[in-house]
Amino acid sequence: MLRTLALLLALFATAAVANEAAIRKALEAKIGASKIEGIQPSPIPGLFEVRVRTANGPQILYTDATGTHLIDGSIYHIASGRDLTEERLRKLTAIRFEALPLDQAVKIQRGSGRRTLVMFSDPYCPYCQQFELTLQKIDDIVVYVFMYPVIRPQNADHSKAVWCSPDRAKAWLELAIQHKRPAAAADCDNPVEKNLELGRSLRVTSTPTLILPTGERIAGGLPLADLQDLLDQAAAARTSKKR
Repeated sequence: MLRTLALLLALFATAAVANEAAIRKALEAKIGASKIEGIQPSPIPGLFEVRVRTANGPQILYTDATGTHLIDGSIYHIASGRDLTEERLRKLTAIRFEALPLDQAVKIQRGSGRRTLVMFSDPYCPYCQQFELTLQKIDDIVVYVFMYPVIRPQNADHSKAVWCSPDRAKAWLELAIQHKRPAAAADCDNPVEKNLELGRSLRVTSTPTLILPTGERIAGGLPLADLQDLLDQAAAARTSKKR
């Protein structure tokens, strides 16, 4: 029985390698050999995932076993409503959470802080403002905000003034939600320029960009229920890892 299973696995692996070679050969002329980072079976039988390198990070395309057709889009699991392509991209773009310089972020804590979220945010980004309102509905959380003023770079001093404020968390929330400029002068030593460099190095191209403790990133905000689920899952995974 074990020998039969091993044989089947070996045949499957051989077929997968053969398919990868055929797909790569068919697509290299169109996509470019150097841009294809990997090919593997997708969650749908007969459909293959093609990972392509772009200036903004990895992109996922799909193709058949011969590379005859190319699909640019997402795979959704209907029963669960999950976007499997988005989940895959989160893993591909994951970073080392422990390596983030959290001392450069504004720390906002509510309740026990058992859940953690890192966010690159611009105070003049409309989506960031909406997402901040969503975050206000979540308790027992620590949010580390890397101020990332790219929408209105001429107003970067407002973010710097947040850092110079006696209560940074309060100053940030007033600026991000109400667009109330901090009273503090923007003349203290602050990390805003370092945050801009950090964001560029991590290919943060949209705000808000969220990073979970697992290292997975999410471009854009999330509905409240989805956000709570992801935060709870990340908190559970982090607790399990420490044991």
